[in-house]
Amino acid sequence: MIALYALAGILIALNYRLGKNIYEWAFYDGLFYVLIPLTVAYFLGFKPRELGFKTGKRDGYVWAFALFLLSFPISVYASQLESFKAYYPIFAYSSWEDFLLKELLIGVIMFAHEAFYRGILLFPLARKNKWLGIIVQNVPYTLVHIGKPPLEVPYSFIAGIIFAKIDLKSESFLPSFLLHWVGAVAFDLLIVL
Repeated sequence: MIALYALAGILIALNYRLGKNIYEWAFYDGLFYVLIPLTVAYFLGFKPRELGFKTGKRDGYVWAFALFLLSFPISVYASQLESFKAYYPIFAYSSWEDFLLKELLIGVIMFAHEAFYRGILLFPLARKNKWLGIIVQNVPYTLVHIGKPPLEVPYSFIAGIIFAKIDLKSESFLPSFLLHWVGAVAFDLLIVL
């Protein structure tokens, strides 16, 4: 487990701010947050299912949907703030088709982040100590939000804890992935409409 977390720290540092456009971000996030750590974890004896790579229990999806509904008013409010309007969406687009393609790439990025933080980093340690696992995944997750609109940093800290609890209950990171991605798409739509 120590080797897995040491590797994770290196991968976070290597991947931080890597990529010049959404295509490169999706590629590097998939490489550094899914492919490399999942491969190394496998060779260290972890099975993908032990890292949250499974469908999970239905309750997690119900909680994710409820959380989306509860957080939507916050998204509406934040979409009116200049700091968010200036930052999002994180890509330029030329048509609605281009917008949709890039939102699919956002899905790849969100999948990679959730697989890494709420899967690979959360599950192994949380099996031994739930709150230590939650904190260990949440600190770097929150730190990678530095440089985004200021309100996003404390929001990501709170969301990281809630996402982790939902995923532990579900035994899968997929509920937080869906919540994160659908929330991001909805937010981008609020910004552009």
